[in-house]
Amino acid sequence: MKKNTFADLKEKERKAKREVIIDAAERVFGVKPFNKVNIRDIAAEAGISHATIYRYFPDQQTLFVEAFLRGVDEILARVDAVVKTQDGFHVLEAVAESFIGFLSGNDHYFRMMTHFMLDGNLAPALLERLNAAERSLLDKIEAIFVADGATENTRALAHAFFAALNGILISFRDYPGRDREAVLSHMQSLGRLIAKRFGQN
Repeated sequence: MKKNTFADLKEKERKAKREVIIDAAERVFGVKPFNKVNIRDIAAEAGISHATIYRYFPDQQTLFVEAFLRGVDEILARVDAVVKTQDGFHVLEAVAESFIGFLSGNDHYFRMMTHFMLDGNLAPALLERLNAAERSLLDKIEAIFVADGATENTRALAHAFFAALNGILISFRDYPGRDREAVLSHMQSLGRLIAKRFGQN
């Protein structure tokens, strides 16, 4: 039986408080653009003082990155799950569906991702953390192309596929005159079409 100490309990409490703050940050980033959010907004959402947040995160950028990396971890896990359960070109289709479905259902991650892609104005160490996470995703997509027999320009294929999926989300997620279910269905069908085309390479 593991022996718990007060130090262990304090560390668990610290981690729990960090998670509460990140949860609050996700909710705030989901309704406000990054450059319109301040620490006081997040503190109010978490039900704590803004000074408390600084005990756990040095600044808003670090908190943004921690929140966004949660979403990236979920996407990576979904890609891994697809690779384990699908085969051949169906893998690309399933990845497209999962990627679009996740970001459609988790608007705050989509907003954070587009902010990172369009602005990217972060401290170098934080920017590298996000770039490393993106490289991990591109590595997994590239491995799918390689497993499907692609031998040339596999990294470029991964980049193009990733960009195409993001293009679908940017172009159609707020499609006028359709409800969310219809919009998602349309984007999923476009994702499958793109995956089939990429699978022919």
